Amino acid sequence: MCGRFALTATPDQTAALLGLAELEDFPARYNIAPTQPILTAIAGPPRAPGSNLPDRQPMLVRWGLIPTWVKDTREFPLLFNARSEGAAEKASFKAAMRHRRALVPASGFYEWRQTGGKKGQPYWIRPRHGGLVAFAGLIETYAEPGGSEMDTGAILTINANADIAHIHDRMPVVIDPRDFARWLDCRTLEPRDVADLLRPAQLDFFEAIPVSDLVNKVANTGPEIQERGEIGPEPEKVKRQKPGADDSQMTLF
Repeated sequence: MCGRFALTATPDQTAALLGLAELEDFPARYNIAPTQPILTAIAGPPRAPGSNLPDRQPMLVRWGLIPTWVKDTREFPLLFNARSEGAAEKASFKAAMRHRRALVPASGFYEWRQTGGKKGQPYWIRPRHGGLVAFAGLIETYAEPGGSEMDTGAILTINANADIAHIHDRMPVVIDPRDFARWLDCRTLEPRDVADLLRPAQLDFFEAIPVSDLVNKVANTGPEIQERGEIGPEPEKVKRQKPGADDSQMTLF
């Protein structure tokens, strides 16, 4: 599962990773949540012979994919993740897997390890050697009943590797830069032709840093949410006494 991530690199660094000509200026984002806009890269139209311009283009989408056949979005779940194992056959994702594969740039993501209490321990999970990654994404353009269109997207997930499995059983699919062109090529490559790219990141690629529960609130958007911190045990509930009860005396009730 990937329910929060961050993109704190500069526009120039992000454009360089994705192979884009340029990107408009944008601020560092430390706590990106579903329903918010996210940056993606998609394959652009073929360039003229001899052109040295990139054949990819940026696209802002709402994080939470809505299939074209949905009638009432209020009764449809928020699809911010897609299980890669069955995405090519699942009704919600199969069209996007065939026609609209994308890259989602990120500096890392957050995950929560359940500790038995109400609050899990959050972790900031980032590339061990720094830099950016690109998650495998899917895009769908949803036509609203009023006639307007909304571009929406989801991040593909896979079974977590041993570095992450003790925190959560799922992790985002990371596409290696050498495979960007293959993943984005929806003109000549079917989903089965890129299925080998849907795999967990290699061991030791990510490092997981425990952080405080500041990340739990979407309103917290500063760099302090990535500072190391641990959630302490929840205080035990005090047992309520009946009026007039005295712990120093034995009672039958």
